[in-house]
Amino acid sequence: MTGLSTILIVVGLFLAGGVYSFAKQGLPRGVIGLLAGASFMCLLAGVLRIQGIWE
Repeated sequence: MTGLSTILIVVGLFLAGGVYSFAKQGLPRGVIGLLAGASFMCLLAGVLRIQGIWE
């Protein structure tokens, strides 16, 4: 399922851009940490699905 992997990676990159934008705006660290964690998990899940480790 490379379609789902691609979607996970795109969402992860979108959230990473949000982390960068929110950090520049000076939002609370809790919000930034939550978005960073969600971004990392989406990117990790997408990469693991591409590698065939997690299906």
